[in-house]
Amino acid sequence: MLATTKSNGWFHLMAAVTVSIWGTTFVSTKVLIGYGLSPVDILFYRFLLAYICIFFFSYRKIFSNTWRDELTFVALGLCGGSLYFVAENTAVGITLASNVSLIICTAPILAAFLSLLFYRGEKLQKKLICGSLLALFGVGLVVFNGSFILKINPAGDMLTLLAALLWAFYCLLLRRMSSRYTTLFITRKVFFYGILTLLPFYFFVPLQTDPEILFRPVVLANLLFLGVIASMLCYLMWNTAVKRLGVVRTTNYIYVVPLVTLLTSAIIIDETITIVALLGSVLILSGVYIAERGFGKLH
Repeated sequence: MLATTKSNGWFHLMAAVTVSIWGTTFVSTKVLIGYGLSPVDILFYRFLLAYICIFFFSYRKIFSNTWRDELTFVALGLCGGSLYFVAENTAVGITLASNVSLIICTAPILAAFLSLLFYRGEKLQKKLICGSLLALFGVGLVVFNGSFILKINPAGDMLTLLAALLWAFYCLLLRRMSSRYTTLFITRKVFFYGILTLLPFYFFVPLQTDPEILFRPVVLANLLFLGVIASMLCYLMWNTAVKRLGVVRTTNYIYVVPLVTLLTSAIIIDETITIVALLGSVLILSGVYIAERGFGKLH
């Protein structure tokens, strides 16, 4: 039991590092948008770079074992790639960013109840529910950072909720495929179908292909960070953590993203951190710890 706890610690660290990196990606995205790239352009190039990099490590097996599994990988590419990011980025454009940050953090709760619905061998305990609600309340304090102004925009907020639901489904589908395929193979397929299902969007908005923009040092550096680190490396770590820790334990770390964003904003763009936000940070960390101990399997 002690050995298992210690070995699981590495997978908890993977999940924590992953969400910490994802919490900083808004800076790179903001820089790239400033240079003329759209959110869809950014997603295309970061997934393309990630796919090229991971292909060198996973190239022997091209197709999955059955056509049904291949369709599942298409769903993974949609839920964890194209549709998720398009829904989230579109929501940011039509509602408050704080609303998006808060609502997207419902993904762990949605994942917990979907896991309970689809997997009979799992159970929810009071600690999980209480910890999740505590962390979600902490997220609210961090997101608003002492300024409690909530502007309801039904379209934007519903899109954000859809994005959270898509990510929850991604994690559930990921768990299903993890017992059949390697993490490298799964991650490569997610990037491939994420790119493929993104292509129809370019019938409406052309892809930015200007070399003078794409090969500027700042643009290239940020794309490499998003593609190699935030996509390839982070998806590998996330998928590995889900495979070992399960859907609920891993998705609970999503609550940490607004905390990392808050700290990054303070360091890079000099945003002020209030006492309320600090209290929210404590609640997030406490809630994640409590929730993680409130999930288990029936044996």
